[in-house]
Amino acid sequence: MSKTVSKEELKDYIGKETGVSDWFLIDQDRINKFADVTLDHQFIHVDPEAAAQTPFGTTIAHGFLTLSMLAHLATSSMLSIEGTKMGVNYGTEKVRFLSPVKVDSEIRARVKLVEITEKPGNRLLLKNEVTVEINGEQHPALIAEWLTMVFV
Repeated sequence: MSKTVSKEELKDYIGKETGVSDWFLIDQDRINKFADVTLDHQFIHVDPEAAAQTPFGTTIAHGFLTLSMLAHLATSSMLSIEGTKMGVNYGTEKVRFLSPVKVDSEIRARVKLVEITEKPGNRLLLKNEVTVEINGEQHPALIAEWLTMVFV
């Protein structure tokens, strides 16, 4: 659950972790549906028998599936600002896919507020560093600098 702060309090959170999401299961059905939506049916994602012969030993989630889960995972761990009219995805500065997410793994997002830039029209551009962890794995699935434009 995200924490709500005032616009004035927001700067106190720069450089600090703002939240950690719940664990979320990435199963084969979700991977298959993502493959259907993106038309990316590479065997490593959708063919368990062929994927078993790879160094991963099983199917893995698309990197972009893991990235797209930020909309669910990270938003529950980012700060909310009092009086916000809306927030929109503004893109990413950096994304690095560090470890594959094997089928039936659980992932979660760890969020840190990095930067706040005031923009004209009562807008704030927030940069959050989001680390997607894999339950039981030493290395994260990805690290991204995610930008959100907030209209206050």
